[in-house]
Amino acid sequence: MTQGFMTVNEVLEAKVKLLLEFFSKDDYSKMVVAPKVAKASLEMNHLYQDLGFDNRVEMGRFMQEYFPKLSAMKPKETLWKKYLYDLLNETAPACAECNDQLTCFKCQI
Repeated sequence: MTQGFMTVNEVLEAKVKLLLEFFSKDDYSKMVVAPKVAKASLEMNHLYQDLGFDNRVEMGRFMQEYFPKLSAMKPKETLWKKYLYDLLNETAPACAECNDQLTCFKCQI
């Protein structure tokens, strides 16, 4: 029997999921929304785009609905993906290769 190892992305996804679960307002937020957001956080676009929102305002409303305490703590000038990974002291896969760092609301890694 071989022992499986998690990939870097699987570890990052698990960390984001745990963070979101901690701040979830209810079981639906924890069991359905947190895993969806965690998986989308690995994608290469802005988080709002990968979750299917038209803009950052919609994303903010979504996060406020399901993670109100986390939402209240987030600085306005920081994007959600950057904020989540900063809390974990990690860099999102997309952020490491992003061409938008100069205009990404102080998103400098």
